[in-house]
Amino acid sequence: MNHDQDKYCQTSQNEPLGVLITNLGTPDAPTASALRRYLAEFLWDPRVVDLPRPLWWLILNGFILRIRPRRSAKAYQKVWTDNGSPLLHISRQQAAAIQKQMETGISSPVKVALGMRYGNPSIASALSELRDAGVKRIVALPLYPQYSCSTTASTFDAIAAELKNWREIPEVRMVHNYHNDPAYIDALANSIRETWQQGAPAEKLLFSFHGTPVRFLEEGDPYYCQCRDTARLVAERLELKDDRWMLVFQSRFGKEEWLKPYADHTLVELAQKGIRSVDVICPGFSADCLETIEEIAMENREEFISAGGDEYRYIPALNERNDHISALVKTIESQLQGW
Repeated sequence: MNHDQDKYCQTSQNEPLGVLITNLGTPDAPTASALRRYLAEFLWDPRVVDLPRPLWWLILNGFILRIRPRRSAKAYQKVWTDNGSPLLHISRQQAAAIQKQMETGISSPVKVALGMRYGNPSIASALSELRDAGVKRIVALPLYPQYSCSTTASTFDAIAAELKNWREIPEVRMVHNYHNDPAYIDALANSIRETWQQGAPAEKLLFSFHGTPVRFLEEGDPYYCQCRDTARLVAERLELKDDRWMLVFQSRFGKEEWLKPYADHTLVELAQKGIRSVDVICPGFSADCLETIEEIAMENREEFISAGGDEYRYIPALNERNDHISALVKTIESQLQGW
């Protein structure tokens, strides 16, 4: 036997389970230069913008990256905190809470790592962290309750791109979605009830999800259907009549048709029709970020009030709520059968 080679065959009887937590990402700083780097990575992803590459390269580098970084930096400056990016700070809190809860819930050791699809910490760095910890089995949880080709599938691409460079590929199980998971639905309903305990419910409750091009739906992306199901299930938990709630979509980009109704247009129309108060929740965002804080809580509030509305209340994302973390842990543990 070649004993020099045998040293590479050492096995651990107590190797940790790896959990990869991912989200979209954030720039490193609220500056034009940081936004240019971040947007260049984000908008070059063909899952996000699927125009022919030569044409899109000209548009992206010739126009968008010359104009948008400065405007986006101003938006990020409104939400930046002493802890940096809200999304990154909350995501770190979520990862730590998941680690703590799983350590008390399963017998084997657990290693949780956080990776962002764009920006830092990267998915590649998170996977390397898991490999350095001796992980051979990984559950990947993209924190997108509703599957979309532009988010969940893009995360799969990034994981595969990193693992193709590894000599030994770990076993990987990836959560596709959890849009109708009872624990997730309960956490959303709980957060709304708690808000209503602090003040009377508004005339309308809006469920606002990030938009995607209608073309994606027509080509088979289940995102719209899963958003609709999430909103319906929460409304049922709250025993709301159909005229008390609405499904809307935010954050359009480009000129093609996106999922409707549009959130900003709907808010103006509601105010003009005499609706004086609205509550808005964003169930597709697991953590508060630019799109929820600056767009929904600030910009859309101004739209509604300017159009004649009186009261506008944004209900925060689930963030690191205990019931949210418990729901996420249950989703992870559902992947462990046979391990």
